Amino acid sequence: MIVLIPPSETKAEGGAGVLDPATLSFPSLRGRRRTAQAALKRVPLKDAPSVLKLGARNAHEARWNRELTTGPVLPAIERYTGVLYDGLDASTLPPAARTWVDAHVVVASALFGLVRATDPIPLYRLSGSTTLPDLSLKAHWREAVASAIAATGEWVLDARSEAYAALGAAPAGSAFLLVETAEGRALNHFNKHAKGALVRRLAETGAEAGSRDELLHWAAAHGVPLEPRGDSDVVLRV
Repeated sequence: MIVLIPPSETKAEGGAGVLDPATLSFPSLRGRRRTAQAALKRVPLKDAPSVLKLGARNAHEARWNRELTTGPVLPAIERYTGVLYDGLDASTLPPAARTWVDAHVVVASALFGLVRATDPIPLYRLSGSTTLPDLSLKAHWREAVASAIAATGEWVLDARSEAYAALGAAPAGSAFLLVETAEGRALNHFNKHAKGALVRRLAETGAEAGSRDELLHWAAAHGVPLEPRGDSDVVLRV
C-alpha cells in the first residue's frame, strides 16, 4: 500500500549535509530531476516573484532554488510543513507508526517527481501549478511519474491535490481520496488537515490495504467515516 500526498509550499528550514541524488527513492526519475532543477535555476531572480507567485513576505524563498545542491537537507516528511503536515504531525508519532509512514507515504513533488518520507531534500520553491519559462511540468513528469508509481506494484490511495495528480496518474484500481462536509466539498484548510489526520490514523493502526474494499473494511473497523464513491474513489466525511 502507498499513500500519495501532496507537498507544501511552506517548508521547515535547516538540516544537515547536502543533496545526494543517488540516495533518493525512485531512481528512474533521476534524469528528469536534473532537468527540472536546471530549468528552475535558469529563472532569473528578478523574474522569480512573478514566475513562482511570491509576495513581499516570501520573496526570499527564490534564493532557495540557487542552493539546491549546496543547501542542507532534511527528510521530506520533516521538510514539508503546512496544514496537511500539521494533521499528520509525524514528529509525535510512536516509533512503529513513524516506521509505517516511512514505508508507505510518498510525496508528490514538482521538482523531484516523487520522494518517500525519508528522502533527504533541500529547501526549494516550485509548485505543481507553476509555469516555468522553458519547461512544462505536466509534460515533463506525466509519463515518468505514472510509470514510477506503477512500478512499485502497490495499491495506491491517492490523496494528492488535483495539481499534483496531473503530474502523473496513479494506476488503474487506485482510489482517489475526496474530503467532504455535510454541505459538500471541504474547503482547502479542512481538506488538507483531514487528509493529514487520516494518514496519521493509518499509521497509528499499521493499516495495510491492497484494494478499496480492504481500505473500507479498515475504516469500518476503526470508526473512520470513509465511504465509496463511483467505481474507485473514496470520500472522507468531516
